[in-house]
Amino acid sequence: MKKPELLVTPTSINDIEPLIDNGADAFVIGEQKFGLRLAGEFDREATKKTIEIAHQRGKKVYVAVNAIFHNDKIEDVTEYLRFLNDVKADAVIYGDPAVLMIAREVAPSLKLHWSTETTGTNWYTCNYWGRKGAKRAVLAREISMDAIVETKENAEVEIEIQVHGMATMFQSKRTLLEHYFQYQGKEVELEASKTDKNLFLHDKERANKYPIFQDENGTHIMSPNDICIIDELQDLIEAGVDSFKIDGLLKDSAYIIAVTGFYHKAISMYLNNPGQYDEEKDNLLAEIEKIQPPNRPLDTGFFFKETVY
Repeated sequence: MKKPELLVTPTSINDIEPLIDNGADAFVIGEQKFGLRLAGEFDREATKKTIEIAHQRGKKVYVAVNAIFHNDKIEDVTEYLRFLNDVKADAVIYGDPAVLMIAREVAPSLKLHWSTETTGTNWYTCNYWGRKGAKRAVLAREISMDAIVETKENAEVEIEIQVHGMATMFQSKRTLLEHYFQYQGKEVELEASKTDKNLFLHDKERANKYPIFQDENGTHIMSPNDICIIDELQDLIEAGVDSFKIDGLLKDSAYIIAVTGFYHKAISMYLNNPGQYDEEKDNLLAEIEKIQPPNRPLDTGFFFKETVY
């Protein structure tokens, strides 16, 4: 069986070496000017240094350029893709077709990973973007295990799924928090913000708290629970899914490093001794539950239930 890539979102360049030591194979980094919902901000110097460190250890770095771009940003995107090509990024993550078109012109050898987080729901769409030039498709968080396996069986591109962390429920390009406080007649300054973890929409009826995350790309409402399928990896590994992503958004370094280690252990255990994985997987889940923030319950997302629209 093929070992799936363990893909992690670091909070800073200081996370890279510890994450590699704990089993990370690849990283998603970027600048919020170009990328959506990043666990940490990586300017150009940090991006270059991260790529150097990762390549020295035989690991990969993918840079998020998956924002929605208007005409005034096209020149910036063009220059950024040239930079990423020069520093030898292993791939660019995109959703806007403009990124693909620009990359064809200025960096045709740069690998592309298609990711919209919502429309990756079938293998036809994955293959459409593959035939346009993408090497990988990132599947939506809202499709079932059976749909993932079926997609992988028919895909002409690599397939990436999220196995851990919060998922996006809503995005607006507007800065809704500022607008809300201005409507109330309050003056407020909100950092564009990966640091404030205490902004929530509170659903009293269901006792849910939905984290509010804001960056240069607008306002993002996140899921009330964290996906965790460390005890349900067998079908995905058997199907040959290429990449398992741990999303560290709004988590600290220690948590991301620890969770990466647990998933690395689970994957290695299944590949080397499936019976041992069956015996130990509940213990691995229990270890993650010990470090899980109390306001972030774990669940299996939509892997085993139908999405209701």
